[in-house]
Amino acid sequence: MSTKHFIPDPTALVNTALRSLTLTHPGLSLDTAVKTVYRTPHPSSPFTAQVSLVSGGGSGHEPAFAGYVGSGLLAASVAGTIFASPSAEQIRRCLLARVPKEKGVCVIVMNYTGDVLNFGMAVEKAKASGVEAEMVIVGDDVGVGRERGGKVGRRGIAGTVLVLKVAGALAEKGYSLKDVTRIARLAADNVVSIGASLEHVHVPGRSTEVEDALGEDEIEVGMGIHNEPGSERIKTDLPGLVKKMLQHMLDQSDSDRAFINVSKADKTVLLVNNLGGVSVLEMGGITDEVVRQLKGEYGIEPVRVLAGTFMTSLNGLGFSISLLKVQDTGLGKGCGMLELLDAPAEAPGWSAAIKTGTWDVGHSQDPPEEQEKAADEEQPSNLKFDRGLAKSALTAGLNKVIAAEPDVTNYDTIVGDGDCGIGLQRGAEAILKMLEKSKPTDDAVVFVQRIAQVVEFSMDGTSGAIYAIFLNALAHALREQSALSPAQLDVEKWAKALQQSTAALGRYTPARLGDRTLIDALHPFVGTLAKSGDVHQAAAAAEAGARETKGMKASLGRTVYVGGEDWQGVPDPGAYGLAQFLLGLSEGLQ
Repeated sequence: MSTKHFIPDPTALVNTALRSLTLTHPGLSLDTAVKTVYRTPHPSSPFTAQVSLVSGGGSGHEPAFAGYVGSGLLAASVAGTIFASPSAEQIRRCLLARVPKEKGVCVIVMNYTGDVLNFGMAVEKAKASGVEAEMVIVGDDVGVGRERGGKVGRRGIAGTVLVLKVAGALAEKGYSLKDVTRIARLAADNVVSIGASLEHVHVPGRSTEVEDALGEDEIEVGMGIHNEPGSERIKTDLPGLVKKMLQHMLDQSDSDRAFINVSKADKTVLLVNNLGGVSVLEMGGITDEVVRQLKGEYGIEPVRVLAGTFMTSLNGLGFSISLLKVQDTGLGKGCGMLELLDAPAEAPGWSAAIKTGTWDVGHSQDPPEEQEKAADEEQPSNLKFDRGLAKSALTAGLNKVIAAEPDVTNYDTIVGDGDCGIGLQRGAEAILKMLEKSKPTDDAVVFVQRIAQVVEFSMDGTSGAIYAIFLNALAHALREQSALSPAQLDVEKWAKALQQSTAALGRYTPARLGDRTLIDALHPFVGTLAKSGDVHQAAAAAEAGARETKGMKASLGRTVYVGGEDWQGVPDPGAYGLAQFLLGLSEGLQ
């Protein structure tokens, strides 16, 4: 091992390295006294309305963790001395004084006793001060098996970076502390890692004597990132080493290390991490060998391959392999684990900058025909309805929308972009076409899903998105009411489902009653139907709601910016168009 250093003083080394981050990233600040790097509050980057993600640990693992402070990742990182945890007081000061606390704080640490105790103590102090805080502990190292790990469990190594990225992207999207914490734990529970090194590292300022040094031709498998011994020492070449490492990660017959079960069908993310002293050229060869063996020996083709320097052991002459088994976050489009990993991040240490679309082009898993077949497959329910009556009512409502297109277009020309009427007409005509050509069904959920799919493809813009979200939520709400045996759909069930889908829509748009949007027609309809059970009364309420938007000051949409007073004499186009549809629908039920 090399014992020569440009900065041999460990205290000066840590402090100057932390300060350098503020020089290379103008959005970062440093609290030198407590070795905390944090995002600088600025009016142009309002990140106060999101969960603050905090991490940290001993120095020497750069870019982890201070290098991951920035938008899309951490709000702050607290550093200890080299290979030693920061103190609870350092962390407490960070939690209480250096990060926004309005939406809570999620602390993510690796499973080392000092880190767990000190970060845990600080979290409890923060809670006692009134801060909503949670802590997630990552132990991904399979170099430590169950027997050896005992109550302490596995150490945390480079897989932690994937957990940070997933949680950081989710926090950046504004999700709650509960969601961020849950998804962080989900990722942590589904990642395994193992490292290997040709040599121990030398810590600046420490003795040059090394006990139990590796032989010239020995490789330590499972070596920790603090010079901790691994699981075994072997003499082999790169293919043999990778084979051994993957066995420790994936062999289900090894009861001591089978922490997750990865099958050929699972989507996975591979992280090949440089421990600090391997050349970029050699890392390329290592990455190729890992991918080749994963595919050849296990049938696993990672959908993401990240390779580079993510978590080091100073200048460690080694690398680690991490494999994340992708799980469903349950948060919908845009918030899957892969999308969260791909999401942009502006942090000095995050170097994986490939967009989702680029990955999709290079890693197509199924032929397009199969993808379309899977996407179009209908999932039946036991909720039945009168197909003939529904078709008649829908046809009447859709035709009324088409007839109202000139008025809607006129209103939208005055207060908007002038495209609302054409958009509604296009959607209405596409649904009418679907009603004529699609295979008949008496399944209410399938019927609504077909309409939602048509809307998604035929209507663009804000209105199209709102209607698509609402209809998909309506299908989900109806499915929740589906019994084990066939049951007839009645007005009460429709009303309940409409209430649920309206509430779901509210999670995606800030539009509320009185904001001069289509919500001013939708809410009266849903509320009146729930109270009266009468579609005609509900439609009349929607019409009245749309009419009341005349003169209503807009809070959303282009109308907010429209000058003059002409907008005061016309209703909101979206509300008017929806009311016309609902009136036609009610007339079709007579």
